[in-house]
Amino acid sequence: MAEEARLSLVVLISGGGSNLQALIDACAGDLPARIAAVISNEANAFGLERAHRAGIETRVLDHRAYPDREAYDQALAALIDDFRPGLVILAGFMRILTPGFVRHYRGRMLNIHPSLLPKYRGLHTHRRVLEAGDAEHGASVHFVTEELDGGPLVLQARVPVEADDTEESLASRVLSREHIIYPAVVRWFAQGRLEVEGNRVLKDGNALDAPLVLGEREVLPR
Repeated sequence: MAEEARLSLVVLISGGGSNLQALIDACAGDLPARIAAVISNEANAFGLERAHRAGIETRVLDHRAYPDREAYDQALAALIDDFRPGLVILAGFMRILTPGFVRHYRGRMLNIHPSLLPKYRGLHTHRRVLEAGDAEHGASVHFVTEELDGGPLVLQARVPVEADDTEESLASRVLSREHIIYPAVVRWFAQGRLEVEGNRVLKDGNALDAPLVLGEREVLPR
């Protein structure tokens, strides 16, 4: 596929970048998108090395060099816009974004969160699931709004919580499903099959009354 026919992505990371790697692999296949740049607020994020290996441009913008969130987010938006992305991807970007930043990318910024939203917004989701004695856990892909982990949901993956699960074992199983559902949602967006109208997600022109759900052994919905 010609580069101009591919959706341009900018991916924001803070750490290891395993979801970034899933997107890199998908773009190397038949995902009609290209990663224009990977930006991190942490210079030692391993995800930057993943990008380097794939020949993707990288930038580091250290939040510690800015007096407040607003100043940082203004600089970050300017850096992102230099690459003219059609979609901004949050892939383990450990920053709470300011309302102005979020509004700037309204309808074209996605996040993946390791819980079955709206349950367990924020951090330490695997621990909280185990402490609550939940029977299932999972991950959610959603459009980003000003509400933390509260934007319109697109697709969730569910996994059962086993009796002998630890935070680490549960996190590992959830992460393996994240690597499936995140590229899938990016694919739908790149194909022009996904949009946001107000707080509703439309897939193939039909409003989703609830997020699509992928069970542990289910085939991904097309």
